[in-house]
Amino acid sequence: MEGKYYLTTAIAYTSGKPHIGNNYEIVLADSIARFKRKEGYDVFFQTGTDEHGQKIELKAQEAGVTPKEFVDKVAGVIQGMCDMLNISYDKFIRTTDDYHEAQVQKIFKRMYAQGDIYKGAYEGMYCTPCESFWTESQLVDGKCPDCGREVKPAKEEAYFFRMSKYADRLIKHINEHPEFIQPVSRKNEMMNNFLLPGLQDLCVSRTSFKWGIPVDFDPGHVVYVWLDALSNYITGIGYDADGNSTEQYKKFWPADLHLIGKDIIRFHTIYWPIFLMSLGEPLPKQIFGHPWLMMNGGKMSKSKGNVIYVDDLVDFFGVDAVRYYMVHEMPFENDGNATWELIAERTNSDLANTLGNLVNRTISMSNKYFGGVVCDKGAALTEKDSQSDRDLRLTAVGTLTKAAGKMEELRVADALTEVFALFKRCNKYIDETEPWVLAKDPEKADRLSTVLYNLVESIVIGASLLEPFMPETAEKIVAQLNTSLRDFDKLETFGLYPNGQKVTEKPEILFARLDMKEVEKREEEILAAMQAAAAGEAGAADSGETAGNGRAGGNASDASRAKGVEDAVMDMEPKPEITYDEFAKLQFRVGEIISCEAIPKSKKLLCSQVKIGSQVKQIVSGIKAHYAPEEMVGKKVMVLVNLKPAKLAGVLSEGMLLCAEDAAGNLALMTPEKEMPAGAEIC
Repeated sequence: MEGKYYLTTAIAYTSGKPHIGNNYEIVLADSIARFKRKEGYDVFFQTGTDEHGQKIELKAQEAGVTPKEFVDKVAGVIQGMCDMLNISYDKFIRTTDDYHEAQVQKIFKRMYAQGDIYKGAYEGMYCTPCESFWTESQLVDGKCPDCGREVKPAKEEAYFFRMSKYADRLIKHINEHPEFIQPVSRKNEMMNNFLLPGLQDLCVSRTSFKWGIPVDFDPGHVVYVWLDALSNYITGIGYDADGNSTEQYKKFWPADLHLIGKDIIRFHTIYWPIFLMSLGEPLPKQIFGHPWLMMNGGKMSKSKGNVIYVDDLVDFFGVDAVRYYMVHEMPFENDGNATWELIAERTNSDLANTLGNLVNRTISMSNKYFGGVVCDKGAALTEKDSQSDRDLRLTAVGTLTKAAGKMEELRVADALTEVFALFKRCNKYIDETEPWVLAKDPEKADRLSTVLYNLVESIVIGASLLEPFMPETAEKIVAQLNTSLRDFDKLETFGLYPNGQKVTEKPEILFARLDMKEVEKREEEILAAMQAAAAGEAGAADSGETAGNGRAGGNASDASRAKGVEDAVMDMEPKPEITYDEFAKLQFRVGEIISCEAIPKSKKLLCSQVKIGSQVKQIVSGIKAHYAPEEMVGKKVMVLVNLKPAKLAGVLSEGMLLCAEDAAGNLALMTPEKEMPAGAEIC
């Protein structure tokens, strides 16, 4: 036994049904948990739902139900999706659970009693979806720096946490524990952007809404959602603020790994450690901020109709194909990409060809040549045979070490690649040994038997390593070979498959090749339904964005974009009215794009040189998915010319190109109806 391993995901916010970008994290965590169990660790894997806050209170009002009824329904959907994806969690916590709410009240009271929390008043800009207050200086283009949505002025009585009291201690901890925040880029971001410039005290209660855990000694206040939600990592395993924590808590805390999305890294690497310091509890050993899973290079948004839901994918591709894609296609540090076409291509190439065909051929040849009986005759006719056998065996018994090394670094996609490298080596071994040729010569029967044994043994090793990532597929493979999956401590020995064992007579097709036309048809049906629903929903959670300064949203599939949307209308949530004087501050002019190029290492940004009168302005726009650089040149476009310059991907942008955006996230540059000179004023 290797000892304990406590792993958590961020708990899912119950504002609505999660999309594949949200589900990626739980599959990643499940792969880690299953791998650790196979390594011999006593694993406790916790996930769950975050259920309080103003956003949920408002959504419940819109739905005509109580907040508790609303979150009960959504939490059921989220837990159901976890179960559908075969997630092996040990605990599914809800922040509306009685024991959690009671402990959060105790935690708040304790922090207040020891002077870490004090009462004051807050005045600033508030983002309802993020449930975050911001100062004017923290806003980006006047919007929330986290999600880019509108913020509104807010003032209310509140309790505050003295963050500065623990800031130096946290900086020291981060410097002394380089593994604490991963990847390193996330650590640098937190240190340089937040900790080193100095922390402001944090608002930890609200009075403007009721759906939260009440501050029991001041009933007009509810606990701020982050203090509530973050505490789940300790309340879920039995923490007690009065000092009566359970044996389970004493065993598993501190957490070995908090697995979270990069967008909430600040809350987990600054707020959460400081809260723990206030409670006198050890800090988690590691916090990993994983990248996002995007669609066509853009962030998924329900209102744009470009969301992919895992239940749709599972219904079409199957659970393990979806798990494989989510894990395999996500880089360690950079954002990944998801489309129906890419998932289908991976299913055909990796799962149907590399893996499925290997298992099917091996079983079929064993049945055809030896009645299904697998025996190691130890026969090699030439030195080339011996070399091929040695190389295959070394690859098979060496895969565990390679995969485990990658998993230790949380490079889960790379670990899965190592497993498939073994399957690819098996296919190469078939090409080297040519069993169909050996079968023609009765004197080479022992050599043929040896070849098939080596393949079966290697496949069993590979399937045992595949289990954490694709558990159902791994079980199906060994069931067809009439054996069982092996513990990891038995994977570095070659030859454990029993001599004389019989494989199944009729091999099951693990993954059928997909017709890309059928994939496209199914995708179009689902996207059309979502776009129709999105077009009818005013005030959706994710508002459309204007292209310019890198703020273009995600785009729909090529197929849906080609169709166009004729005679369609869109309703949007109205923004606050402005005066004519406010509008007059904006200067719009016609510009002519004289050159354009893609920004290296950026998936969505184009850099255009735009002639406006006698001036040329450089403008960066997030429209790469919609326009090629060469088709931009010569266009007359509408430009906001007096926007404050900003750097995007290290490139200065001096204005904004105006675009229209439909419900599917498709963009079109706004151009003058008639020929106008570059520099003409738009009024």
